[in-house]
Amino acid sequence: MTVRPLGWFGIVRLGLVQTSLGAIVVLMTATLNRVMVVEMALPASLPAALVAWHYAVQLSRPRWGHSSDAGNNRTFWILFGVAMLSVGAVIAAGATVMMPSSTLWGVVIGIVGFALIGAGVAASGTTLLALMASRVAPERRPAAAAIAWVMMILGIVLTAGIGGHLLDPYSPQRLVAVVSGVAGIAFVLSVLAVSGIENKTLGVTSEARPAGETPPFMAAIRQLWGEKLARDFTIFVFVSMLAYSAQELILEPYAGLVFGFSLGRSTQLAGFQHGGVLVGMIVIGLAGTLIKGDRTALMKRTTVFGCIASAFALGGLASAGFAQSIIPLQPMVFSLGFANGIFAVSALGLMMSFAGASRNSREGIRMGVWGAAQAAAFGIGGFLGATGLDLMRHLIPSVPTAFATVFAVEATGFVIAALIALRLDRPTVAIIPARGNLQMGA
Repeated sequence: MTVRPLGWFGIVRLGLVQTSLGAIVVLMTATLNRVMVVEMALPASLPAALVAWHYAVQLSRPRWGHSSDAGNNRTFWILFGVAMLSVGAVIAAGATVMMPSSTLWGVVIGIVGFALIGAGVAASGTTLLALMASRVAPERRPAAAAIAWVMMILGIVLTAGIGGHLLDPYSPQRLVAVVSGVAGIAFVLSVLAVSGIENKTLGVTSEARPAGETPPFMAAIRQLWGEKLARDFTIFVFVSMLAYSAQELILEPYAGLVFGFSLGRSTQLAGFQHGGVLVGMIVIGLAGTLIKGDRTALMKRTTVFGCIASAFALGGLASAGFAQSIIPLQPMVFSLGFANGIFAVSALGLMMSFAGASRNSREGIRMGVWGAAQAAAFGIGGFLGATGLDLMRHLIPSVPTAFATVFAVEATGFVIAALIALRLDRPTVAIIPARGNLQMGA
């Protein structure tokens, strides 16, 4: 098969799918959460449970990735996933406005909607990254990872700004109309983004993957898990993303309870954090493109650096609570975002390098397993961070000390992730016992 790598324009086009995913997901995880709790006075645990459910459904990522490995049509699975996500978003919005008059049916339909949202994100996101891993040249993978992250954040920011303006004044009908409009635009944008792009990266001599080359799902999982690299990287993704997501729900309470920030000022912290994330991502994207040499080794070094820097930033954040006059909070939050941005893009670039190094076209199953580890970590991390804080505040009278203890645990998680990352090596060919005569080349 003759394969022509994606150019920069093609990479940006695929990034538009990330923009679409971010645009829809932010309405589901943020806007509907706010509407249920504030406008409808429902228990906060209800939207939290629905968001956790959508993460649980994303554990299906390996299955979607395996399906996309069979044949040469990842475009279909990307669009199928975005379609599921769009339909699920509309159903979830309809279920939300139904809850005040019929709570039971609203919750049941909401479960269906959020299941489609989780499945849609899993199918489209996993397949998109698999396509990038297989079609982006090694020297462009760091920049491609940065573009993918930045364009997802762009979708979140644009939807939060424009959608927030359109939702005022709130009404159930307006909510459904805005969600439906965003979902429709996102799907059309995704169709335009991926239309014909897969064929353009295949040479005229390309042929479909021979039937039977892709093994059954469970055999593919056994093959993948038989690799030391795959196991170590799965553990790395889970541990690092657990530490990455654990501070998500406690940062603003930290600003309010320890620093006395108002609601408006604590909300503005998100701007400092995301600003730092964007700067860190752009720095790594540029460095990975401009610096010559082994990109995989570079991404490994910057991944380790990002983890260690994130641990130090969390230490600084914890120390700020005891020395408010010396250590201002905003720069610490920016530094945490900057370190997280370096880590996130480097880890994604490393993931693409490891998946794209496979000689047997298994990018989908690899991205699926690692994506499932990330989804599980995100679902668990926020919960553990919040409940850990509650426990520490119950055990420790000092509020700054309670927060500092939780931040210290998160920092330890990043240090452990860095140690795991140091053990990661290039894929090697291995033969493992499995049903039939299966040989795995990573």
